Amino acid sequence: MNKIRRFIQIGMMILFAAGLVACSGVSEEQLASLDELRAEVKEMEKSNNSLKSEKTKLEREIAEKNSKLDQCEKEKAETKANLQKLGK
Repeated sequence: MNKIRRFIQIGMMILFAAGLVACSGVSEEQLASLDELRAEVKEMEKSNNSLKSEKTKLEREIAEKNSKLDQCEKEKAETKANLQKLGK
């Protein structure tokens, strides 16, 4: 029982200290820094979205080129088979 009471007292002291620090306010420098960080995060998110879009575009182009390559391979195999038939 004493351990629980002691634990609660320590917890209350920690909460009081945290509240005291939180209530001390935020300086103008900290607010300006926070605004700069928010702007930087927005810019990075914008850049990230742009890069994702570019990645999707490039993946689509790769898929198209792979499809054309597969078609060429099929035509090559057909041509080779036809040439072998003619050679016989």
